[in-house]
Amino acid sequence: MSTQFQGVIPPVITPRHADGSIDTASLKNVTKHLIDGGVSGLFVLGSSGEVPYLTNDERELVVSTIADANAGAVPLIVGANEQTTTRVIEEARKVVDLGADAIVVTSMYYAIGNAAETETHFRSIHAAIEKPIFAYDVPVRTHFKLPTDLLVRLGRDGVIAGVKDSSGDDVSFRQLLLAAKDIPNFDIFTGHEVVVDGALLGGAQGVVPGLGNVDPAGYRRLFDAAQAGDWAAAAREQDRLADVFEIVYAPNGRVSGGAAGLGAFKTALQVMGVIESNTMSSPMLSLNDSETAAIRSILERNGLV
Repeated sequence: MSTQFQGVIPPVITPRHADGSIDTASLKNVTKHLIDGGVSGLFVLGSSGEVPYLTNDERELVVSTIADANAGAVPLIVGANEQTTTRVIEEARKVVDLGADAIVVTSMYYAIGNAAETETHFRSIHAAIEKPIFAYDVPVRTHFKLPTDLLVRLGRDGVIAGVKDSSGDDVSFRQLLLAAKDIPNFDIFTGHEVVVDGALLGGAQGVVPGLGNVDPAGYRRLFDAAQAGDWAAAAREQDRLADVFEIVYAPNGRVSGGAAGLGAFKTALQVMGVIESNTMSSPMLSLNDSETAAIRSILERNGLV
């Protein structure tokens, strides 16, 4: 295992005031909540941070606020989210200047390429940026599944330091773990909140769970149990976290899928007193009082409030 990038690295949510502006006080509270929960790092400007909805100024404010609150406690892994190679390089340079210890990069989107163009994309970014690069496999956003052979080749060549897998494809994830297990300091993370014990048993170095915003300590307990080889304890903690994950179903189709999941995380943190408001980035709808009550009930039965 790598000594720098492993364990629990949640994708930090972006709180907003009721008027839609970034709530920096709540963002600092979330950062403290995560560090106090024992996380190994922070993934900033990811999907759970609503990054597509943030203006350039808001992105800089989010990174600088988290960097200040973190004060070097854990590594900051920051998303450089843009459509094409030159734009990613420009964004990556900005976030590195703001304190990123590593960057996370998807394949191109909107301008969707093939495997050869995607390889050039990652190699060009590596040549331009003197920080570790994680490939973010998220075809639901990019409409392109990163091929296993490409990821392994980039890992062996030192172009990427690892993979954050949010593909939802457990077969290809296991194949990647097998194909890359002999690459030194190559870290593979699952973004799948409810099968983390299985991913760790298969050899993953950690997890990037959106639900980790709500219960970072639970994911830390799961990871520690796996590290100790106590798979029964890891499974018990995973089962409990799977029940906490039920919060994402509280909206029951009233809002979009993205607003349901992220809105549930924000609403849970509001109920727990960590953030001020569950306001979503426009035009997403925020969760209402009845949905909040359902989420509170799930948190209560799991000892989180």
